[in-house]
Amino acid sequence: MALINGSHSEEFILLGFTDRPWMELPLFVMLLITYPMAMMGNIAIILVSKLDPRLHSPMYFFLTNLSFLDMCYTTSIVPQMLFNLGSSKKTISYLGCAVQLYFFHMMGGTECLLLALMSLDRYVAICKPLHYTLIMNQQICVLLVSIVWLSGMTYAVSEATVTLQLPLCGLNQLDHLLCEIPVLIKIACGEKSANELTLSVVCIFMLAVPLCLILASYACIGHAMLKIKSSEGRRKAFGTCSSHLIVVFLFYGPAISMYLQPSSSITRDQPKFMALFYGVVTPALNPFIYTLRNKDVKGALGNLRRRIFSPSERWWASNEIV
Repeated sequence: MALINGSHSEEFILLGFTDRPWMELPLFVMLLITYPMAMMGNIAIILVSKLDPRLHSPMYFFLTNLSFLDMCYTTSIVPQMLFNLGSSKKTISYLGCAVQLYFFHMMGGTECLLLALMSLDRYVAICKPLHYTLIMNQQICVLLVSIVWLSGMTYAVSEATVTLQLPLCGLNQLDHLLCEIPVLIKIACGEKSANELTLSVVCIFMLAVPLCLILASYACIGHAMLKIKSSEGRRKAFGTCSSHLIVVFLFYGPAISMYLQPSSSITRDQPKFMALFYGVVTPALNPFIYTLRNKDVKGALGNLRRRIFSPSERWWASNEIV
């Protein structure tokens, strides 16, 4: 215990791309653009889902949760990245690292399960349309979302707490842009095979199992869509399902390559780019994916825009008449 308690430094040095300083300015500019885009896009999704009565359905209730989750997900890492990339100081305090570790993995674990829950919703809507309102009623939806969030919190608290107990023996350099569990395990000294095994097993349940459920759901959905006689019905079903599938592959692809790929085959910079992709790029793209391929959301966004800007437009019109 003396080794564990005395082995942690007061701060960590996030090496990031310090060996290639020419990458820092383009990356800083990219984050400066994508972060506000992610925030504004997800806030817009939440607003239209709440304000437009046509979007008061389970699918948009889950989408609202996904948008809120993505806002928290990207906020847990981007401000610290911007600070480090924009200054010569590349450090994060031990407490800040621990907080980032908990929040980043809580949001990541919750998103894995929430995407599976959203595929279940699409399965019920398309394969069992007559029972949809009975199965996916408000109480059931709230219960399912609560279980998903609680499961994400449980995963993060248990895995991050065990990781933070590993002895670091004074090592405080992380070859990464953020504090992530595999990176902390990598620099730990002493026996850590149990932690690596636990992380692999947990990631199978948090990544592989939900992904298998998603693929099984969409296999059933695809079979059911072939039976839909109306071309308009098939087009609408394909529109909502294809948006969700794109989001699934954008999130799961990098996450699986990071957490389920053998560590020996992971290159030095792969974790950095993967974290940027599923922690920054995906939350910024999700609102555009859902709006560009969904007529209901596009219509609701248009109504929201007119509601916000129409008073000023009327004011300008009245002044021009005068």
